[in-house]
Amino acid sequence: MQTDLDRYLQHLHSERQMSPHTLDGYRRDLARVLAFCERQSVQQWAALRTQQVRKLIAELHRQGLSSRSLARLLSSLRGLYRYLNQEGICAHDPASGVSAPKGEKRLPRLLDTDRAMQLLDGAVEDDFLARRDQAMLELFYSSGLRLSELVGLNLDQLDLAAGLVRVIGKGNKERELPVGRQAREALRAWLPLRALANPADGAVFIGQQGRRLGQRAVHKRVQAAGARELGQHLHPHMLRHSFASHLLESSQDLRSVQELLGHADISTTQIYTHLDFQHLAKVYDQAHPRARRKQDGES
Repeated sequence: MQTDLDRYLQHLHSERQMSPHTLDGYRRDLARVLAFCERQSVQQWAALRTQQVRKLIAELHRQGLSSRSLARLLSSLRGLYRYLNQEGICAHDPASGVSAPKGEKRLPRLLDTDRAMQLLDGAVEDDFLARRDQAMLELFYSSGLRLSELVGLNLDQLDLAAGLVRVIGKGNKERELPVGRQAREALRAWLPLRALANPADGAVFIGQQGRRLGQRAVHKRVQAAGARELGQHLHPHMLRHSFASHLLESSQDLRSVQELLGHADISTTQIYTHLDFQHLAKVYDQAHPRARRKQDGES
């Protein structure tokens, strides 16, 4: 079973060109399934049954695994069985018809417009780290990039004259995004300093040794900027969420926001309509004469 699993993961890496981060998620999910099979004395993938998959999901749910994580595990397992069926190793999918327990849908955390401006509009030192970090923050918020898209970005994907950036997103899909004026200015201030660092390759964002920045390094720099400028926790995806919510709030164009974010399914983008409604509901509660709540001491 381990051999079949290793071949599948290699298939995802070489044939599907799955990102290392996504591949790690598949590996962890399927390792859980394999460990469960060993406890259940299941020795072949063809021997795993739907009832046993339901038992595994129930066990993990009792252990506190979230509904989202369980749904991802089931998706990973279905992907494995699609591969096994294609390879003639088995002819069924024990995860078919099994669903994760429904959980509370958490809305993503984001910055409101004022906080986003507070983060980005402060004074920037004219040095390598400050200019680089400012360019990263501006690009995250300007174009709604995923963390993996930003760290994978090369110079030949940037067209600052046209105000465009091409990114390679999930599923190796390419999309073209606008780059706002202030993000272009930040990049133009950063790129000459980048060139002085003897870059090892065409990466847009590099460390002082000239090597491409990794996801962990970018995450730490964004976190540090949040603590310094806002006094709060900040991560790259929060800037992507803020980009999407602010754009949707202004344009009301869900399809366009879906395209910009690179979401395959519009239902993923619809989370931002809930965020927008929350904002509207708050404004209504505070402003409408028939909705205002009584203040303390009122009778």
